Amino acid sequence: MSSKISRLAVQISSPSRRATTKVWSRTVSTRAASILSGRLTPQSPPQAPIAEELPSRSPLAFPCVDAHAQRQSRFEAGNQATSTSPDSGPEPPYARPNPSSYKLYHHHEPFPLVYSAVPLPSFDIAYETWGTLSPAKDNVILLHTGLSASSHAASTEINPAPGWWEKFIGPGKALDTNEFFIICTNVLGGCYGSTGPSSVDPFTLNSRDGPSNYATRFPVVSIFDMVRAQFHLLDHLGIQKLYASVGSSMGAMQSLAAGWLHPDRVGKLVSISGTARSSPASIAMRYAQRSVLMADPNWNKGFYYDKAPPHTGMKLARQIGTITYRSGPEWEQRFGRRVRLLPDVDAANGVRVPALCPDFLIETYLDHQGESFCLKYDANSLIYISKAMDLFDMTEESLNELRLETSGTQNGTLPPPSTPVVPLRMSPPPSYLSSLARGLIPLKNIPTLILGVQSDFLFPVEQQREVADALKMAGNNDVVYYELGGVWGHDTFLLDVPNVGGAIRGFLS
Repeated sequence: MSSKISRLAVQISSPSRRATTKVWSRTVSTRAASILSGRLTPQSPPQAPIAEELPSRSPLAFPCVDAHAQRQSRFEAGNQATSTSPDSGPEPPYARPNPSSYKLYHHHEPFPLVYSAVPLPSFDIAYETWGTLSPAKDNVILLHTGLSASSHAASTEINPAPGWWEKFIGPGKALDTNEFFIICTNVLGGCYGSTGPSSVDPFTLNSRDGPSNYATRFPVVSIFDMVRAQFHLLDHLGIQKLYASVGSSMGAMQSLAAGWLHPDRVGKLVSISGTARSSPASIAMRYAQRSVLMADPNWNKGFYYDKAPPHTGMKLARQIGTITYRSGPEWEQRFGRRVRLLPDVDAANGVRVPALCPDFLIETYLDHQGESFCLKYDANSLIYISKAMDLFDMTEESLNELRLETSGTQNGTLPPPSTPVVPLRMSPPPSYLSSLARGLIPLKNIPTLILGVQSDFLFPVEQQREVADALKMAGNNDVVYYELGGVWGHDTFLLDVPNVGGAIRGFLS
């Protein structure tokens, strides 16, 4: 017992502790005396001294979380107003078009699909046009959209709002309306006028409960299904052959698919920031978007059309997507590590108090992009169309599995090149390149422009090089390949008007 007391006394008398343990030393001394007198056992916990009462802390504010709750409350109250904050930066507009501002093609007959044993009973395709159709109908350019774009690529008389490719369409522009008749559609599976998950399921028209949306009863669609639907529209308009098929991002996939399905009906191909085979990296990014969307309780396995939509999941999905659309160098130039201005500063030490909600300018940018998009686009359409992008693969083995038919030659044998093919890739060619070349044989007679962007994160420039190399290996001796610099990443096709527009106009002329 005395040895324990001695050790306590040594600890208390340590020079390094004297200034800070006066109160505690008295407590220990009292405890030692209590042990000696038998009033306290050595195992009993010591009593801590009564400390000065500290000022209470208020909980942190979370306006970013409150915004989700407020939006949910607006839906429950029947007020579906969206964010009205203005766009920042060079982002193009993505507004839902008014139904009266586009034309509609209705296909009455059952439409077979790649991944469904049951055809669609019918479908609608929303489309808009610019320019004048020539008497021979030989000046038509079919413009394919990216994932979430509508048919409103440029302003029209009935819809003067700027379109998502406004600076590329018009007199003297890349798609010159003095020379060409341009058609742009909303893809099958979309929500801007074309048939998709948000459309009414015809099988429910006579239902006891009344008509209801397809929701996730809508079948899985492919890029090839989208293009086949577009060619039904061309048939309806009496257009036998396109002057060119032009597309960026997912539109580049459609452009290649158009040339594969109907090589005799496509005069030229333009593929910008696209791919002929979705990579595991891009599939992973889109899967992450779908995952956060489907985790939103409001999604309800796709059946939310009579309730509040999964706006929180959509906001998060858009934020993930936005990260893949731009580049780190651009954000370094545009935002750096700057933070938003705050009116208050911590009075205790003069240091700015960080927020756990968006605080860095890059965070506020992502928050705004998600907020402004989450109610503009249908969640199910995002799920279905992003999955169609994942499924896109033009290697020979994949195309054979789909049992698709092409009107072009496809014998699986690569022709001997008239001139040696010098690979554009800096690294060794991928193992699937020969298979991709065999898959692209039907496109061997179509002059093709391939545009890649060095800062593209979603569709790395190596994928554009692969397409160019594969086409040349397939026997296409009329492939033009340009590689663009800049810091805009994947969205370069929306923003770099001089270089992207100049390359397109030169190729089409």
